Amino acid sequence: MDSAPPPAARSAGQIVALDDLDRRIIAVLQQDGRISMRALAGRLHISRANAYTRVERLERAGVIAGYSAIVDPIRFGYGLSAYVYLKIEQQSWKAVRDRVLAMAEVDHAALVSGDNDIVLLVRAADAAALRDFVLTGLQEIPQVLGTQTVLIFDESAPRRPR
Repeated sequence: MDSAPPPAARSAGQIVALDDLDRRIIAVLQQDGRISMRALAGRLHISRANAYTRVERLERAGVIAGYSAIVDPIRFGYGLSAYVYLKIEQQSWKAVRDRVLAMAEVDHAALVSGDNDIVLLVRAADAAALRDFVLTGLQEIPQVLGTQTVLIFDESAPRRPR
């Protein structure tokens, strides 16, 4: 499988026309990205050739951007999660994004509106690791003007298709 397109390509994409079968295929793959084409076709009552063709088209169009494992952060060794909000220098989004996405602790980064410029979902082993990450990892990036950290006490399971 091809890897996911770079962030700039995803945000510049256009809406792709999807029919009911495309949406059903996507729903099944969101529930089980490891399902075989044979099982996918059987579940949807379509031919394997049709399943292959449609999944390939959805991948080429960028609707399906990739496949991944959903990992429990606590069992993986990240006992503490937080949202870290960054204020950055103007016009530095891409440079900061590239730096923070290279950091193992960053699970997700988004450019946002409001008082802050970037919000990060951060995973750390414990409070000391989070402190070190914020103080030495983030605050030493020259374009970062300030940070605000909000601890996550509990998380819901990842959203599943309806």
